[in-house]
Amino acid sequence: MRRLIICLILPLALAACGAQPVWAPDDVVQKAAVHTGNPPSVTLFTVIGTHTGSGGHSALMIDGTQRVIFDPAGTWNHPWVPERNDVDYGITERMYKFYIDYHARETWFVREQRVPVTLAQADAMIRRAEANGAVNKMMCANDTSAVLRDIPGFESLPNTFSPLKLSKAFGKLPGVVTKDHYDNDPDDNSGVLMVQQEAIRHGTELPF
Repeated sequence: MRRLIICLILPLALAACGAQPVWAPDDVVQKAAVHTGNPPSVTLFTVIGTHTGSGGHSALMIDGTQRVIFDPAGTWNHPWVPERNDVDYGITERMYKFYIDYHARETWFVREQRVPVTLAQADAMIRRAEANGAVNKMMCANDTSAVLRDIPGFESLPNTFSPLKLSKAFGKLPGVVTKDHYDNDPDDNSGVLMVQQEAIRHGTELPF
């Protein structure tokens, strides 16, 4: 009986661990593509507790032939930003700011670490992120580090489940520029996505 119960429970447990796949249509993704004209770069976002110093999330913004955000197991979304398995397309300057605003609040701040790369490196990283697939919860740093480590020039980064450990190692890369983003918004940020969408709809600016 015990063996039977285990056999019945295990498939359910594995299904619960599976990430939810999302796949925007080709025409939507192509239409949303944003070329910033900026020098190619890779940016590591790390969400850090303002009081605890603990790491809460890791993600990448990759600026190459187009600019995307690889947001493994992330919860941010916008109707103008199509997604394919944790890769967000259409990352304009405003969407980049929206992303930071969503994560920065009274209990969390966002550490932004940007490093220059070649166009070949940036585009290879975009392809690697696209091939990664949807990410399970609690695996953001692990998959972020895996995407980075597969690109020449980033092999020294650790294979880690810790956003803080990854951030510390990334900060030692040549040419990295670091900026911390703070916000005193309430910890309950459930209304941020609605505010962002309304700002787009009415053509208004957010205060940042």
